Amino acid sequence: METTRVRALTPQKPSLRPAERFCHATGAVLVLSGCAHLLVFAVDGGPWDGPVSWRKPVTFGLSFGLTLIAVTWVTSYLRVGARLRTVLLVVFAADCVVEVGGITLQAWRRVPSHLDMETGFDTVVSMVLAVGGGVLVVVLTLFAVASFRNRPAGPPGMPLALRSGFAILLVALASGAAMIARGVVLARTGHQEAAYHSTAPLKPLHGVSLHAVLVLPALAWLLSRTGWSERVRERVLYGAVGCYAAAVLAAGVDAVLTW
Repeated sequence: METTRVRALTPQKPSLRPAERFCHATGAVLVLSGCAHLLVFAVDGGPWDGPVSWRKPVTFGLSFGLTLIAVTWVTSYLRVGARLRTVLLVVFAADCVVEVGGITLQAWRRVPSHLDMETGFDTVVSMVLAVGGGVLVVVLTLFAVASFRNRPAGPPGMPLALRSGFAILLVALASGAAMIARGVVLARTGHQEAAYHSTAPLKPLHGVSLHAVLVLPALAWLLSRTGWSERVRERVLYGAVGCYAAAVLAAGVDAVLTW
């Protein structure tokens, strides 16, 4: 009887919604795909850099998988309607699969995945990936706006971490859009090789700013489970945000100088 009463008084962790479980599972599959292609690279070899390499299915699988899992987690703290969040997450998950799938397909075909206008089929794949990138921008921007419109829930420090993470994520989206836009223009005007290499200056900025939405909220969550005072946790989090912003700024300056 006493045991039953204790269980009743103990707060239970809410179970994941079906859409969240779907997104977590999809993200895990994408991460596994990236790891599997790392093994393919170890066996098959070839260049790591360049428009045709095993690097792309590795890095995109890992990056999209981790981002999908992270966004599914952090948006649970946003004050967004359950139905709207479900729709956005499912669209985001489907888009992540399309992006990684297209990149992986082209890697196995030994042709560039982005900005490849050499054949009709390659053009279709490149345009699908470009449109998919636009969908990612829309979905993630909506979540970013929601994080600033209403104060997010969660432990102390989580609102700052979420807003900072989404703000830095917008830098990643902008740099990604800039890479695609410039590459498409060069490819359409007959400068195919230049299009492949035009994205290089912005890649560090894009990569660094992409995962702030995971790193900063994860740090806020970990700090909330320490015995430190709220003031100390706040200082650590502000320091982390400052360091991350400095890294993004440095990558941005380097991109501008080499663009």
